[in-house]
This record gives sequence, structure tokens and C-alpha cells, in this order.
Amino acid sequence: MASNEETTDVTDSTSVNEAGDQTSTVTTPTSDTITESKQNVNTECIQTDKPVSDPGGDTTETNQTENCDSATMETVTFKVIYNKQKYDVTFPIDKTVLELKKHVQTLTGVPSAMQKIMFKGLAKDQSTLKDLKVTNGAKVMVVGSTMNDVLQVTNTPTAKELQEEEKAATSKEPLSLQKQHKKVLDKYGKPDDVLPGVKNTKEQLPHYPLTGMYNKAGGKVRLTFKLELDQLWLGTKERTEKLPMNSIKAVVSEPLSGHEEYHMLALQLGPTEASRYWIYWVPAQYVDAIKDTILGKWQLF
Repeated sequence: MASNEETTDVTDSTSVNEAGDQTSTVTTPTSDTITESKQNVNTECIQTDKPVSDPGGDTTETNQTENCDSATMETVTFKVIYNKQKYDVTFPIDKTVLELKKHVQTLTGVPSAMQKIMFKGLAKDQSTLKDLKVTNGAKVMVVGSTMNDVLQVTNTPTAKELQEEEKAATSKEPLSLQKQHKKVLDKYGKPDDVLPGVKNTKEQLPHYPLTGMYNKAGGKVRLTFKLELDQLWLGTKERTEKLPMNSIKAVVSEPLSGHEEYHMLALQLGPTEASRYWIYWVPAQYVDAIKDTILGKWQLF
């Protein structure tokens, strides 16, 4: 009598018995098939090796997708121009100007907080490259100063001036009567547009910039406190330096002899006293507020 035994090869979709009938069987994927299917998932994405358990419970090493959005994000290639130097940049078109500034900092050394991105005008930080319609081959201008540039604005002292400063540091003579400062004050005098000063009084910073002051070269100085950005904008006729508050190492001041309602004040922009940026005719009532705001003792909110 004929036997009805069935063949059970799991890799075939059907099997045939001795009587010639076809019966359906379940196909079980092999381990090689599982691995191949895993490796073909989202191959365009950034890959990282992470352990993943297969359906049989075994742990295998396979490529797991990560940051797919970043990998497939549309990019644009353009030129960044800074100080006559050109840089080829490829950047995601949906990224913001602020994110671009951080990348530009790695190329130029200009702190992102001190950059201006120019493309058909001044680009706002929150705008994306797509908003600005930046296309392949476009030219993007960067305006800004490195910290070394800022320090140069302080009129780097000569060896003779450094000797005078060292001598003055050990002297009890008022700063405004010491040779290097007296020469500046005598030469430029009291500014015509100086703000009213009040001695022996402490006031909060006004909601407008402090003006009517000058530096060692006699250049007009304007101080604007951008508290929401944690920056001090140091403005002169030539340019405006956006200084992060934490980049200012110290603030020193002293009343002007004979005009105690005003101070001479220095912003120390580097590690030594030689990097002090001197400002003359600062209204006395704002000096403490300037120091406290820059050094972070209190905020005006």
C-alpha cells in the first residue's frame, strides 16, 4: 500500500506527496536572509554599529540607522568670503544663519557672536539658507573681528608705555594725573556731547547707549549693553565690536581729578593689564552698574 509521507523542506513553498497531491508549507527565513534585509534598511542614512536582537533571540552586530534626517537633508554649496579669503562650504539648506556662524567660526576664528553674515543685505540669525534663497555657487560675506583684532583696537602700548604703566601701578598718584593719561585728557579735553555726571550716586544703566566718551586715540566711544545676548557692544566711528561679557577679564575705574562726577574706566580684554581699553569721561553714577553688569554680579531684568 502506498505511503502518504510528506516532504518537509522548509525552503520550498510546496511539497508533493506520493499520490501526486500538492500541499502548502510555511517558509521560514534563514539567518542569512534576516541579516541581508537588515543591512538594506535605509542605507542612505548615517550608519552606526549597534547590537540588535534577531527574531530567534540571538544578538548580532548589524548597521542601525541614525540621524537619517541629517544624512538625507538637502545641502547647498557656496563660497564664504572673509578678509579676502574664500572658503568652499557645503551646508544643509534648512539650517539657520546662527548655525552657519558656528561653522564659520571653525574656519575663520571669528567668534560667532562677533560675526555679521551678509547675503543680499544683513542676514538674521533665525533665517535659514532656504529663506535667504542661497543657491549653489553663491557668495556669502562675513564681517567680524577676531579677539586679536579687538585687542589691537586698544592701541597696543609701546615698551616705553608699558614701563610707565608698571611705574604708575606702584604710584599713589591719581590715574588721571599720570603722564600717559594726562596727555590724553589735556589733548582732547572734555567732550561737548558728554552725558551729565553725578558723583557719589549709583544709578542703574539707562535704556539707551552711553555716549559722549572717547578712547586713548581721541576716538568717540559708545557703550551698548545687549543683556539678552550677554554682550557689550563697543562702538567707535570705524566699527562696532560685539564683546561677550565673559571675554572681559576685569573692569577698573577711577574719578578724574577735578571732575569727580566723571571716571576714566578700563575694560581688560586680555590676560594682562597691557590689554586694557581705556575710556574717558564715563558718568560716575553708572560706573558701578557697568562693572556689575559685565562681571555678572546682577542683571537688569
